[in-house]
Amino acid sequence: MPLYAQSDTAEVFKFPLTAETRLRLIEICARVSSRPVVKGTFEQTKSISRLNRSLTSKGNFIIAADQGMVWETLAPFPSTMAMGRDYLIQVNPSGTKTKLEAGGNETFLRLADTISAVFSGDSRKLTGSFDNYFSESGGIWTLGLIPLETPIRSFAARIVMSGDSVIRSITLYEQNGDTIRYTLSNHTFPGGLSAGEKNLFSLQ
Repeated sequence: MPLYAQSDTAEVFKFPLTAETRLRLIEICARVSSRPVVKGTFEQTKSISRLNRSLTSKGNFIIAADQGMVWETLAPFPSTMAMGRDYLIQVNPSGTKTKLEAGGNETFLRLADTISAVFSGDSRKLTGSFDNYFSESGGIWTLGLIPLETPIRSFAARIVMSGDSVIRSITLYEQNGDTIRYTLSNHTFPGGLSAGEKNLFSLQ
């Protein structure tokens, strides 16, 4: 496993964003967002502090700059979730779709909007909605975010992202002490979405 996925990325909170590192963050957002579609695989590990145990799931992800994100969980239980700018579509194993408007799951959608801000290169949204922390070493950058807005703060006390030319890991530190880490790998960069992938963002 890559070093940045193993290390204590919370160390980034020792390094508040400065004028110099702000410019570097803008450069990194531009590099990460240079491709309209990013696909790959993910592993999600949720650590439950009160039970001293972890739960792991695996699957595929799609990030489309003009559409949103898709998380297709393959194990332990299949499910698919597509997140647009103001809605969430869940697809069960039988193919039935359920749409939630922003008001139905505002916290999760705002979190998705935060991740999308990095993929789309929207550094102003990051610096406007969060206290930012940044460090870089050996070609690996780490971005720490402390939410300023209640919908995100009520769920995530801190968010940490790290990567190189792509985002490699996302860690959410919840208010209750639990953590959720997404490790992203096997990145590919197709020119666009297939008809089936576009359909994931629709109730049709």
